[in-house]
Amino acid sequence: MIGEGEQTFKQLLQYYRSRYKGERQALCLKDIKGIVYREGEAILETGERELTDINAIPFFYQNLDDFRNRIVYYESSRGCPFRCSYCLSSIDKKVRFKEIEKVKQELDFFLEHQVPQVKFIDRTFNSNHQHALEIWKYLQQKDNGVTNFHFEVAADLMGEEEIELLAQMRPGLVQLEIGVQSANPNTLAEINRKSDKERLAQVVERLRKPGNIHIHLDLIAGLPWEDYQSFGESFNYIYSMRPEQLQLGFLKLLKGSPLYEKAKEYGINYTSEPPYEVLYSDWMNYEEICRLKQIEEMVELYYNSNQFTATLNVLEKAVESPFALFEQLADYYKKEGYFIQQPSRSYRYEVLLQFALTIDGIHEELYRELLTYDIYLRENMKSRPAFVPVVSSDRERIRCFYESGRPEELLSGYQGCSPSRMARITHAELFTYPVWEEKRELPQKLAEPVLVLFDYQERNPLTHGAKVYIVNI
Repeated sequence: MIGEGEQTFKQLLQYYRSRYKGERQALCLKDIKGIVYREGEAILETGERELTDINAIPFFYQNLDDFRNRIVYYESSRGCPFRCSYCLSSIDKKVRFKEIEKVKQELDFFLEHQVPQVKFIDRTFNSNHQHALEIWKYLQQKDNGVTNFHFEVAADLMGEEEIELLAQMRPGLVQLEIGVQSANPNTLAEINRKSDKERLAQVVERLRKPGNIHIHLDLIAGLPWEDYQSFGESFNYIYSMRPEQLQLGFLKLLKGSPLYEKAKEYGINYTSEPPYEVLYSDWMNYEEICRLKQIEEMVELYYNSNQFTATLNVLEKAVESPFALFEQLADYYKKEGYFIQQPSRSYRYEVLLQFALTIDGIHEELYRELLTYDIYLRENMKSRPAFVPVVSSDRERIRCFYESGRPEELLSGYQGCSPSRMARITHAELFTYPVWEEKRELPQKLAEPVLVLFDYQERNPLTHGAKVYIVNI
């Protein structure tokens, strides 16, 4: 099948069903537009099919039972105005938009059924400003407090009205995926992708500032003119924007895409089976691709999990760059055999401590406190982690804090809760470093310990971290 397949696939099914049943065929293969087939030794093409009217495509989700606990995918437009050479959308003739009233009607169905997440598969959702604004305004008005909507957008197309509207959204209502792909200007030119790096950084900063939008930035390894060192620079560039998620992806040579046609020219070798992923090229050898795979795993476990934010903010200051940090962490995992014998989620904190001590051993006390903060930010641990020291005087001060009644004054929804129950369902910890602060320089020890109270009933909708109260006692 060539091109859009809805009508082509339907007619093929009708053709084969009629053959199977021995019925008189209304269609012959040569009558079905958009296919290539073999007749004896001859390879025949039936000609190009017209583009699909996306408004005529039926709504798929009448029954949500089959999609329980799954991400629901939704399309409000098809095609892309850009011509990125690695993407099949680059061969689309034009961008088509679903009628806005039909979109609203279908979104109502998801909202009424409180679907957890709807992922728009529009290639560049904000390619048409009016279309994007209309949908975002509608979602803001109809927000059910539960459903999250994911959009792929071009940051440098964002106008003031869109940025201001997004800043007013409920935290967690919208998440944005922005494909940066590379910061190398030669690479971007070669793949027909225009990007204003300064504008991109400004828009991402403005989207992040209100703290209500989950930002997801993408890189692609294996593109033309991007060698290992250049990829590290691209990584550092998007890491500096502090997205909630940094996706390190690998080039797929999709049949029909312009980059696929030039694979030999670029020396790009790729897997013969789907997803046709890059193995090596003229700019990056196989060993470097394998190393990036290991770095990708470290980024997933330690950055994208949002479980080690405070520790990573400090640890990156001990090395020359964020990319170097994840390189060294991957080397440590390989040396210790952790890629084969994967550490459990809770033990990863201990692993990160041991790694931190190999590159910055003089700050052991600081790293123990950072990891203590990180682990209690995410989880009210039943047993105290091994890396967290137990000090009897701390226990006594924390007991007095709960019995003083101050937690009830600070927190809402805990009225009438006994001190012992309050201590079980929240967590209080004394810190001698300001581990909750994000600073450019290394944190300095406090004159007096400060208590941090973690409230697990209120969590950050973007990172799922507990709400934190800093208490001077």
